Amino acid sequence: MHEDDYLSRVVVDTSSRKFNLYSESGDQKVIECDSIDEFMGVLEFCREILDDDVLAYAGPLVASENSL
Repeated sequence: MHEDDYLSRVVVDTSSRKFNLYSESGDQKVIECDSIDEFMGVLEFCREILDDDVLAYAGPLVASENSL
């Protein structure tokens, strides 16, 4: 991401404790959290500073009946 880019979307992946950050110019960064405490801290920070239209959540991973 460039210094003058704006954050346009943050997608929270609770299954893998990752945050996918997207800039207005299309760049992407991934923040991977090593612990649940780190994940919750980043999530709380994002909820405090980001508007609801910027913060999104990835759908949960669901195994199909065929893979069981």
